[in-house]
Amino acid sequence: MMVTTSKFKKRLLPVICFFWMSIVVNAQGSLEKYIETGLKNNLVLQEKNIGLESALNALKTANSLFFPSVDVNGDYQSGDGGRSISIPVGDMLNPVYRTLNQLTSGNAFPDIPNVETNFFPQNYYDLKVRTSLPVINSDLIYNHTIRKQQVTMQEYDVEIYKSELIRNIQVAYYNYLSAAKSIAIYDGALSLAREARRMNQRLLDNGKSLKAYVLRSESEIQSLEAKRTSALQQMKNDQMYFNFILNTNPDEAIDTVFAVSVDHKKVDQYLLNEASITKRTELKALDQSASICQTILKMNKAYWVPKLNGFLDLGSQACDWKFNNRSKYYFFGFQLDFPLFSAGKNRTRIKQSELDLKNQLINNTYTYNQIRLSAGMARNSLMASYKNYAASIQQLDAAMAYDKLIEKGYREGINAFIETVDARNQLTAASLQLVIDKYQLLAALATYEREINK
Repeated sequence: MMVTTSKFKKRLLPVICFFWMSIVVNAQGSLEKYIETGLKNNLVLQEKNIGLESALNALKTANSLFFPSVDVNGDYQSGDGGRSISIPVGDMLNPVYRTLNQLTSGNAFPDIPNVETNFFPQNYYDLKVRTSLPVINSDLIYNHTIRKQQVTMQEYDVEIYKSELIRNIQVAYYNYLSAAKSIAIYDGALSLAREARRMNQRLLDNGKSLKAYVLRSESEIQSLEAKRTSALQQMKNDQMYFNFILNTNPDEAIDTVFAVSVDHKKVDQYLLNEASITKRTELKALDQSASICQTILKMNKAYWVPKLNGFLDLGSQACDWKFNNRSKYYFFGFQLDFPLFSAGKNRTRIKQSELDLKNQLINNTYTYNQIRLSAGMARNSLMASYKNYAASIQQLDAAMAYDKLIEKGYREGINAFIETVDARNQLTAASLQLVIDKYQLLAALATYEREINK
């Protein structure tokens, strides 16, 4: 039995030593690599980046409205028939022409017929270049301000999701490591249990042991295998979820080589101070939302400001596609729009904008309280996890000391085999609990840093 216990300790010792490393956080190259991959591949983040690009394009469109617009407009018209107008040119001029012919004794002024003209022009074209420019338009100014604020809002939205994604990647990675390290502990315990069963079976065959010891070893193996199966399934689920966040193959292997340890100094520093949320990007986004509502309110209140637009046309118009100095023309003007009566529509818009602003301010206060509550709860969770982690270390020390004493007593014939099994189970349980508490502490630390930072 001494050989069995020694083998168990050799298998379990590396796992236990894993938790007794330096308190300084080691270089987390793999986790940083996964975070970089997640920020690059995550589909939701890609969608939000597209939303940011759309907001930037809308801002560019708003900027372009302040500059002149130049368009080419062309018309061609030709027709015949329909309504017409008669011009009695002959009736008016022929008497005069006849009188002139009599006075000059000649026929230099012949009679001319009356003229009948249709309304439709024939082979008429009008081609022009129109330049238009807004001279006074407060809506353009406010719209530009709103678009700029919306770009900032979208940037905040991207930063918020990035922070949340980083936290989710960290927590998912710690959950996977917890399951993986638990399986390693179960493997060590199973190796010892199988060795104990083999030794007890040999002693039983030689008449030096009891059948109960063999059955007890078999029961222990079945229990450990069931727990290992559950841990293995949990590890697979954690692996799939982790790769889902990274938008990679669900069966992609996850690196667990590098060591992750707890920075006790950082945790102590966090717990010495109250949770502060002044750096949260969400608060900046809330302020920006209120600013947008205020800008819309100002725009609606400025409905009485007149709008003045100017235009200049340079073109040519003639029939039969003629182009000469007589066909060329220029034409310019201004358009003034001043509201006089709208049946209360503008006052209704102002009232609605005021209500939207009040609603946004109420929502800001509520969300601020939520964030502050969440930060306080995260600090409490960090404190509880830290205490549990410290207790687990002490529990593991006690379990190791107890196992050593029982093993010594068993070698000397003082303790029974069942006591060695109990001591071994306690050591295994303490090792597992330290695994769980450690990664819960790391997850709580990641969550708390998310709550107090951007």
